[in-house]
Amino acid sequence: MAILIDPPAWPAHGTLWSHLVSDTSTDELHAFARLLGFPRRSFDLDHYDVSAANYDRAVALGALPVSGREVVHRLRDAGLRVRQVDRIAVTPLRRRQYLVEQWESLGTQIGTGGAVSARAWQALGGELIARWNEPHRSYHDERHLEDVLLALDHLETRGERISPVTLLAAWFHDAVYLGAAGDDERASAALAVAALTQLGLDASLVEGVRASIIATLPGQSAPSPGEAAPVQPDRALAHLLDADLWIFAAHPSRYAEYAASVRSEYARVPDADFAVERARILESYLDRQTVYFTGAARHLWESRARANVSEEIARLRSQNRFGARTRAG
Repeated sequence: MAILIDPPAWPAHGTLWSHLVSDTSTDELHAFARLLGFPRRSFDLDHYDVSAANYDRAVALGALPVSGREVVHRLRDAGLRVRQVDRIAVTPLRRRQYLVEQWESLGTQIGTGGAVSARAWQALGGELIARWNEPHRSYHDERHLEDVLLALDHLETRGERISPVTLLAAWFHDAVYLGAAGDDERASAALAVAALTQLGLDASLVEGVRASIIATLPGQSAPSPGEAAPVQPDRALAHLLDADLWIFAAHPSRYAEYAASVRSEYARVPDADFAVERARILESYLDRQTVYFTGAARHLWESRARANVSEEIARLRSQNRFGARTRAG
């Protein structure tokens, strides 16, 4: 039973990387990664990638240096290895497992107890996951929920304290999604109030969740006329808003998937109209002094977010100009 690490020999992003694994359980691996300050997002199905700069620190904390071959053998013998050919099939299963674990952990954090309330909590989690998997969703699905929770976890590794209000609001914020901006948020807030009240949760907590979801309404975090920046939200809401926009700072390939998924959800809208409105919405974020509200989020994601969003705006404008020329011709 050990945490193992192979030499930093895998090049990517201008450095060399090691694989950090457990030959016992992923729970043991996650606990060790937490000691290193690594966010859960760094977990890649059966290992964490560790940069060369962190190799010695991992060994000092107890990781056993072994060869790359030994890492593969020990993972395989423990039944924990995920082969490259199996990754597509395993990824959604691990996502669902993560969501279920996070919901159970949140229940423990807010103090659900007793056989009845535990069953009710589990049933509510199942209902929410089912909602996030409705067939009409393209972007606002359980992958988005996972991204938001992983972003909150990342902020926590940077010293932010994530409150139960924020976590509950994350689970409910797009629980109702029909593509009707404003109505969806209000319906999601109403669902949260009804479900959490029925569970007997504290009224102030329920109100905090409702208010946080309503604050995600389009335009709620935009600057008022004449203001250079939006009003700073309270900490719990700032965490939710920042995590919800993590996708802006994703790897360019992931961002491209996100942009395509958003377009798919609005397939009924003509291309020219979509390009104009989408560019307007994205520009409203770049017009802020900062996209993100917390210092941790700005440090982690601000520059990449602005680059990704700027590139999409340019692409939308180019497509719109091309479409206009085509229609004119």
